[in-house]
Amino acid sequence: MDVLLTEEEKMVASSAREFLEGECSTTLVREMEETPLGYPPELWRKSAEMGWTGMCLPEAYGGQALPLVYLGLVMQEVGRALAPLPLHSTVVTSLALARAGNAEQKDKYLPGVAAGHTIMTWAFSEKDPRFKPETVLTTAVADGDDYLIQGSKLFVDFFAASDYCLVACRTAQATPDCDGISLFIVDSKLPGISHVPLRTLAKDQQCEVFFNQVRVSKSCLVGSLNEGWSVMQDMLNLATVLLCTQMLGATRMDAEMAIDHAKFREAFGQPIGAFQSIQHTCADMIISIDGGELLAYEALWKMDNGMPAAVEVSQAKAFCNEKCIAVVRNSQSIHGGIGFMMEFDLHLWYRRVTAWAMRLGTSFEHRERIAHALLDIPGQIVLGGPVPAVA
Repeated sequence: MDVLLTEEEKMVASSAREFLEGECSTTLVREMEETPLGYPPELWRKSAEMGWTGMCLPEAYGGQALPLVYLGLVMQEVGRALAPLPLHSTVVTSLALARAGNAEQKDKYLPGVAAGHTIMTWAFSEKDPRFKPETVLTTAVADGDDYLIQGSKLFVDFFAASDYCLVACRTAQATPDCDGISLFIVDSKLPGISHVPLRTLAKDQQCEVFFNQVRVSKSCLVGSLNEGWSVMQDMLNLATVLLCTQMLGATRMDAEMAIDHAKFREAFGQPIGAFQSIQHTCADMIISIDGGELLAYEALWKMDNGMPAAVEVSQAKAFCNEKCIAVVRNSQSIHGGIGFMMEFDLHLWYRRVTAWAMRLGTSFEHRERIAHALLDIPGQIVLGGPVPAVA
């Protein structure tokens, strides 16, 4: 793995940063925290024109077929700007469809995603927040040529704004040979679907979604019946590592604000950056961010090369969960009292980093997965294997 960016990768990252610096102000971020939709349609349209929504989708469906590393670089800049966009949920879901969907499903959904006309999300978590097949209790029962979905899902990203949702359902009891999980791509506006907004620490668009005998066609089944867990594993791996890049972008911006503040805030007749304790703290902040980037991009690189990346994904998330939170906390301390004022922008980054650290697995969960892989503990579930190539 080459840890240095190529010229093309640098260009993608710099163009994303320049675009978001001009289009996404903290004023806009605050406004979107108070709107039910949660994102500005105009900014979404422009981001699609930049090619972000179809960046890694096959060219046959309007995408660019670029490696996942490019998407990680864009997500890092999205996190840096706190851009309120349904990009994470849309690209993760559409890439799962590109890998596991049939030809008809790809033709129906992917061109709209690449063009920015279609917003997607996915629903897995329920009352038991662990990402394991036994936690899925929402059922899909066959009824003629259809399935009836019954249950509820928690923390569904941008559901109110979505056009389609990929839903994990239980279609059979688990056996040693089958987890009994199936995936369905569901129109978010179907009768029987309702949702309640969840007010999270990040104040972003999260919902609890209820499915009350929601009728979907068998053509909505993604992948094979009762064998959707492998597809979900790969999707969760990708979602997790892209969330890490988003966290790292936000954390680096937060750290840069603290370092700039330390250069100019004076105490006892000199900048506070002249004090050794502040100097060491700033150094630790940058070391932590750089370490997180190396782990996250190693995972993406392995995915791009069709190699098993589950351990690397969990290493990145466990590391970022702790180190990114430590960075933004230290940034608050360096700013002093002003850092805790809601009128001051710093808390926007702090709230999102701490909220993202609680999503897609805690440090304890990811350490457990790493340990099970390293110790080869039988009967334990470790997320993911090689990520299949996008057809």
